Order: sequence, then C-alpha cells, then structure tokens
Amino acid sequence: MEKQGTSAKNWRRWHRNQVIVKSLWWALGGFFALMFILFVLIYNGVIGYMPTIEALRNPTDKFASTLYTADGKEMGKFYRSKGNRTYVDYEQMSKYLRDALIATEDVRFEEHSGVDVRALFRSLVKRIIMGQASAGGGSTITQQLAKQLYTPESSNLFQRALQKPIEWVIAIKLERYYTKEEIIKMYFNQFDFLNNAVGIKSAAWVYYGKQPKDLDVQESATLVGMCKNPSYFNPFRFPERVKQRRNVVLSQMYKAGMLTAEDMDALKKSDLNLHEHAVDTHEGGIAPYFREELRRIMMADEPVRSHYSNINAYNADKYNWDNNPLYGWCKKNKKIDGSNYDIYSDGLKIYTTIDSRMQQHAEDAVRQHMIEEQKRFLANECGGSYKNPYTRNPDELSARGREAVIKLGVRSSDRYRAMKAEGLTDQEIMSAFKQPREMRLFSYDGEVTRMMSPLDSMLYMKTFLRCGMMSMDPVTGKVKAYVGGPDFKHFKYDMVATGARQIGSTVKPFIYAMAMQNGLNPCSTDFENSQPVYGGWAPGGGSHGLGGHPQLRDALARSSNWIPPRILDKFTPDKEVEMMHNDFGITSDLKPNLTLSLGSCEISLYEMVSAYSAFANYGSRVLPMMVSQICDAHGNVIAEFYPKRNQAISPASAYRMVDMLRAVVTHGTATSHIAPYNLKGDVCGKTGTTNFNADAWFMGFTPELITGVWFGGEDRYIHFASTGEGQGAAAALPIFGLYMRAVYDDKSLPYSEDAAFNIPADFVMCPSRIGYDDETKHRHSSHHASGSSNAALEHEQRQQAQDQEAVNALLE
Repeated sequence: MEKQGTSAKNWRRWHRNQVIVKSLWWALGGFFALMFILFVLIYNGVIGYMPTIEALRNPTDKFASTLYTADGKEMGKFYRSKGNRTYVDYEQMSKYLRDALIATEDVRFEEHSGVDVRALFRSLVKRIIMGQASAGGGSTITQQLAKQLYTPESSNLFQRALQKPIEWVIAIKLERYYTKEEIIKMYFNQFDFLNNAVGIKSAAWVYYGKQPKDLDVQESATLVGMCKNPSYFNPFRFPERVKQRRNVVLSQMYKAGMLTAEDMDALKKSDLNLHEHAVDTHEGGIAPYFREELRRIMMADEPVRSHYSNINAYNADKYNWDNNPLYGWCKKNKKIDGSNYDIYSDGLKIYTTIDSRMQQHAEDAVRQHMIEEQKRFLANECGGSYKNPYTRNPDELSARGREAVIKLGVRSSDRYRAMKAEGLTDQEIMSAFKQPREMRLFSYDGEVTRMMSPLDSMLYMKTFLRCGMMSMDPVTGKVKAYVGGPDFKHFKYDMVATGARQIGSTVKPFIYAMAMQNGLNPCSTDFENSQPVYGGWAPGGGSHGLGGHPQLRDALARSSNWIPPRILDKFTPDKEVEMMHNDFGITSDLKPNLTLSLGSCEISLYEMVSAYSAFANYGSRVLPMMVSQICDAHGNVIAEFYPKRNQAISPASAYRMVDMLRAVVTHGTATSHIAPYNLKGDVCGKTGTTNFNADAWFMGFTPELITGVWFGGEDRYIHFASTGEGQGAAAALPIFGLYMRAVYDDKSLPYSEDAAFNIPADFVMCPSRIGYDDETKHRHSSHHASGSSNAALEHEQRQQAQDQEAVNALLE
C-alpha cells in the first residue's frame, strides 16, 4: 500500500511537471508566435511608425549649409536652432573614433546584422535574473542610429518598451541598405554633442578646434564617451566626470585589443586637453553682413506688390527676381523629390565670391576710419555726451522735431514692439523706457556694461556713425569685400544692400554719361557756368573758378552744381530716368525733375556699385555676383553662376567718362584727400555730399576693382555740422584709400598699380583749363589700344582660373 501511495504521488508529480513543461512550451511558443506576429505587423507599418524603403535609403538628415570664400576659407554656416550639423565622410574621420565607438557601444558590430541577440539576452539575464541595473541595454550602434533617425523621445517607460522592437526592425532594415562604414558615418554625423555641436565635425571643432580626421585617441575617447549621455557627460560642465567616462572607453578599447596596456595607462593619466572654440552664431565669422544678405536673397519669395509698403524695396526685389538667378534660388529650384531647397538643412556647399584677404582689408579700413571719425564726432557735435547725437542746427531740426524723432526711434525699437504686444499703453512703455537697468552696449574697445535706461541706450547707440562699403570686380561682377556697418552684432541694418540714402553728387556721372551718349565729349563747352533758375528752384553752389563756359571734364572734376541741371534740361529728365532705370539698373523710384541732377534720389550702395561698373568696364554694366557655385552635401555641383551684363553706354562714352572721373582724382574734389594713400594706379572716382552733410559718398574704381563707400548717421539728423568734416572726400574717401592701399600692398593678391584703362585709338585728349598732371599725360600716351574688349576678356579669364583653383582645392 505504501509503495502504491508513493508511486501515485510520483505519477502526480510527474504529471504536474509535464503540465508545467507543456505550459511553459506553449507559453514560450505563444510568446515567439506573438513576437513573430508583432514583428510582421511592425515590419509592415501596422504597429508604430515604420519608415518607407525610400526614407531608409535616403534619411532626411538636416545638415547646415557651409559657405566658403573664393580663396578657400570657411566663412560661416546657415542653420536653424540646434542645426549646426555639417556632413563629413567616413574617410574624413579619425580611425580612433571608429575604434572607440565599436569597443564601447558594440564590440560585435562587424558580426551582427543590426540586432545582437547574444548581447540582448546577456543584458536581459543580467538585469532580470542578476539584478544588475548597469548591465546596459544591448543596443547595437545600428539600433542607436535607428533611434536617432526615426524614434521620437518617449514620455514614459511603457512607450519606450514599445519603441524597442520598432528600433530592432529598423536596424535590420538599415543593415540591408548600408555598409558598416556608412552606418558609422551616419551615426557620427547625426549625434548631438551639445553646446551647439551637432555632428562630429562641429563637435571636433567646438571641443578641440580640430577636423574629425585629426582627433587623437584620448580626444576620440572623450567624444565617444559623451554618446552615453551628452548632458550628463558634458565636458565644459563636468570635466572630472567626463574624464572618468573617457577612461572607461579607453579600458574598453584595451579589452578589444585596440590599445596596449601601456598606452591605456598613459592615456588615462592625461588631461582632457579641451580647447573650446565658439561655433558660428551668424554674428561672427567672415563677412557677416554679406552672409545675411546672401541668406535673404537665396530664401526670398517671389515679390508681391501688396506685401510691400515701400515701392523702392518692391522694385529692387522684383528686378532681382527677374534678373538675378541667385535671388529666390531656393524657391526657383527643386530637389529630385520635387521639394524646394533649404539652406538651413540641405547641407549645401556655397562657394562665394568674397576674398577673405580683401574682406579683412575692408573691415580694417572701416574700423580704422570709423574710430577716428567717432572720436571727432563725439567731441565736435555731441559735446562729449552720448545722449545728444542729433544736430543742434534749429533750421534743420527744432526742439519739437527732436522730440518727435526720438519718439519715432522708440516706436521703431524691438523693445517697444514687444511691450506693445504685451498690452502696455504708450504711457507705461515710455515710463519703462526711462527706468535704468544694466545694459550691454557696443564700443570700439569691446562690449561694455552700463546702468542706463533703454531710452538713453537708444540714444547712445544712435551716436555711433554708420557706414557701408562694397568692392567688386567690374568685369565679372564678383563681390570681393562687403561691409554693411561698423559691427554686425550691434548694428544689423545693412547699409550696402538694404539702406538707401540720397546720393548727392555721385549722380552726376550718370548725367554726364547722357551728354556723352548724345555726341558731347569731355572737351565740350556747350553750357554756361552761371546759376540757372527753373521756376522756383535754383541749385546752390558757385562757379568753382571754372570760367564762363568750362569743359565738361573740368565741371565734373570740380563737381559743379550749375552744369548738370543744364545738361538735364537739354536732354530732359524723363530720358535720364529711363537711362538710369533701363541701362544702369537703378530700381529706386526716380522723380523726373531737375533736382535729380544733384542727387535728390535715394539709392542703395549695392546698386550704385553695379551702375558705376559700366564706366569701369567699357560701358558694360554687370550685376553683382555673390556666389560662383553651389554643391550638394556630397559635393555634386547643382548650380553655377556667371556674369550678367548689359551694355549701358557705348565703349567710347564709357572711356570719356573714365577720363572725366580720373580728373576728379588727379585735380578735382578728391585730389587732396586721396593723396596721403599714395595710390599710383589708374584711379577714377566721384565724391558726393548731401544737404547738411547727412550723407557722404565716394565711388572709386580702377581697371580691376570698383569700390563704393557711404558714410553717415542712422538718422539723417545725425551728422557733422562742418562740410570740411562731413563731405564725401573727408568722411567716405579715406575708407577707399585705406582699403586700396592695403590691397596693393598685399602681394598675395593679383592687383597691380600698373593696371590701366585701354584708351580707344580715336580718343582725343583735351587740354584742361584747370591743370593736368604729368602722370595722367604719361598714362594717356602709354596705354592707347585698339580693343577694350580683349583686356576685359583676359581679366575675366584670369579671375575665373584663380577662383576655380580655390574651388578645386576645397573639393579635394
């Protein structure tokens, strides 16, 4: 009986065990069946998000677009917030980066196909059975890439658990479409290393000031160590913590056979050796005003008249949309998928025409002159106070008018608009504007911190004089230097392309060009040198010692205000306006009246430089060219740009203008002020000054360069009282002189003071009545030539060859 009872118990135990085993097998089978069904549903996108094959083959990485100078320097980037990612190829990465990543994150990377089942089960056993919270997640590099590319941040543990199998499937698919090297490359290009360092190229620069290929072992280990948790392992905030994490990576590299024990021990003792480099913030770098204008141009929409309150702005944008292939380029051109290009995320490589050396010379010239002028202005016009920038001439601005101008300045400020949006009344806003607070302000010695009310800070900033300067090749139109103001961070308003001011006497060459086109020449004496009266208007000025009927050459050299209205009256203002619009490319609104002859119109410096190129290029006006080539993220050329010209005036008329504008420099309004710079080349130019010295201009050119300069205050009531200090020759010309002297002295640049304009064989030099220097006579006798077009063509070919060499060097 006892044996039977024992046998029955054993049978029941065996039967129970069999039931348990069968149940476990059924459960395990059910689990695998459920997982199989789950994977099928995930694979086909029924559960969760599953990217399409096209999306997997072409992941939408967002890379910053990089700008380069014509001489091969990186000058800045276009990117949105947290978008400072620049594409870099696998071959451009240090081998230590790859070794450190594989040793630390996925030592069996070369063996699995996206999911490392062995590592996954090992992780589960350690976590669930052994209770090791630090056992790791078993995620492969490919899974981590799948998470970066396609998985949004989870808000809870349950959501994260559902995301895991989705990442497994995506990882398997990624391994089907990409090589191991491509996966490593994508991982490093995608990862956000914090501190505005998105992608390995930005990270290498921000933390070490290096290119990815130049990173050594410990630097690579440091950056790979951040991949575990970049916020927790932030080198700038937690250096000791990061050093410990780096040493873990070095240990893993030793275990994987990538380092010797001696190397590992030595590296663990080393410091992090961080070399912090500020990333481009759009405010620094090379030519920030130029970059901002380029961004505006490339991203521009097609102009719609109803969207513009200013007709001049609309006309300029409409003209550029119709004539400039770069304007609205992102909207005019489509990618393969039919979408528009985006300079913030497509990783474009934009090769500009800016020369970094010339840009530096331009910025140095602007800074040197502006510092001197600022000291003089503060002492002579403001009584040493930064609170009183406006003119003290009651005939120009009354006390009541001054208050109105200040109020307008307040209402134009960002602070006012923000407070208005919050619902504050004007009285409350003005009260807040008078409350002192700590302000960070501009100075030429660097930013300063002052206790100052917003109202006083506005007046302080208005006290600083402004300027604009642009230098361009008159044959190709390539913009070589571009300075839109004294400091982009604090004065973002661009006085080259955006600001339009009265041009004063710099309009006169267009008036004289009309005369040349109608059969007159520099020697003509057709017009009486006496003050004309037209109805209720008579131009000011005097005879300038020119006599009764001066030669046109001398009248322009001395900037007579009496001859241009007579020329305009003879050939009609309507024809002059038509000529300036259609031939010289001026888009500003021009009034067809006789005051046009003295520069009452407002035109941007950008358009003035383009218009004057017709004089320097044998009558052929060229549109400014800012970009020579655009490549995609992989270096494929997707756009090339070439000079766009129109024949504004005949070559004969153009050379007559060259002869007349040369006289401005040799014995005219520019002579004494340009002399200190000892410019021995064939230099031509025109000064310009508007009423009350509100605007000072100088337009200067040689056979190889044309450079325009504007100088003045933010408001037209901010200026020098003395014409001696505020005229174009004194306030604007020195920037041209300093710049050209530096360009000629820089032997790495291809510009020579020996360059001269080719003189037509039939040109007749007229003897000047006000003096004609020996150097000019020698130039006339030494440079007669039969063909002007050959010189222009040779110059353009030389420039294209130099630019292509720089582009080829970058592409290599």
